[in-house]
Amino acid sequence: MPKIKRALISVANKKGIVDFARGLTDLGIEILSTGGTARVLKEAGIPVKEVSQYTQSPSMLGGRVKTLHPRIHGALLALRDDPHQMEEVRKHSLELIDMVVVNLYPFFEVIQKEGVTLEEAIENIDIGGPTMLRSAAKNFPYVAAVNSPAQYPQILKELKENDGSISEDTSLGLAIRVFQEVSTYNAFIAKYLAKHGRQKFPEVLNLSFKKQKDLRYGENPHQKAAFYGEWEKEGRSLSSAQKIWGKNLSFNNLLDLDAALNIVEEFKEPAAVVIKHTNPCGVGSASNLEEAFRKAYSGDPLSAFGSIVGLNKVVD
Repeated sequence: MPKIKRALISVANKKGIVDFARGLTDLGIEILSTGGTARVLKEAGIPVKEVSQYTQSPSMLGGRVKTLHPRIHGALLALRDDPHQMEEVRKHSLELIDMVVVNLYPFFEVIQKEGVTLEEAIENIDIGGPTMLRSAAKNFPYVAAVNSPAQYPQILKELKENDGSISEDTSLGLAIRVFQEVSTYNAFIAKYLAKHGRQKFPEVLNLSFKKQKDLRYGENPHQKAAFYGEWEKEGRSLSSAQKIWGKNLSFNNLLDLDAALNIVEEFKEPAAVVIKHTNPCGVGSASNLEEAFRKAYSGDPLSAFGSIVGLNKVVD
């Protein structure tokens, strides 16, 4: 990948951005920025060129249009090894952008707030951010798309070790993450608007899950597996459970735990269940957990060996 000479930074989440931008500047990388991000960087003493100065076009419509400009996307999408495209770059005096550092308006966080209005939610639908990230990610052999503060340390480390460049493998990984994140972001918006529009069964249903942990193994010991949970936690579920002690869980452990949870959730009184290979060996309910467990265990003591026990009350 070519050496990174110019980066565009526009972030809603400012965590770590000053140190990251300073690290880029120390490597001789020019910084373009917008609005609040530019102000934060300037206050930290980091030299910044405003995007409006770069595009020769002002921010418009109360900030709704800032980076949606051919000088931005031409500079991101140009194929550096295509002589015809590079001739167009020179013809239109485009200054290439080699890195985009963008995270998106916090739409998901905003819609979780009590009493949020449709107008507030709509104003937190990011347009310019996803568009820049997609342009950069599409052109990943030449442009790095950075979309999370968690990525900053590794990117800076690689830039320092490689004279201001990052590998194409790293850039591909960043691009993959961008399309995953933007897809999830759009799914949140579609789900929210469908709910607001009272669409109980929308024509298109987008499901999005977040990786929570790698599992010890899959259905069999030679298989690898990972556990993904919902972004929105509703009620009790395995994705909101906390492991207090013990080794990492396997896929089969999760199946057993899910079966146990579904059964004991049916009871209001103290209840216990013994699960083996996803099947209940015994279920019991009583006025206290100890008696409930005795009843569950007595259902099939032999099969209870090596089983999972589920309880619906706090163990004292």
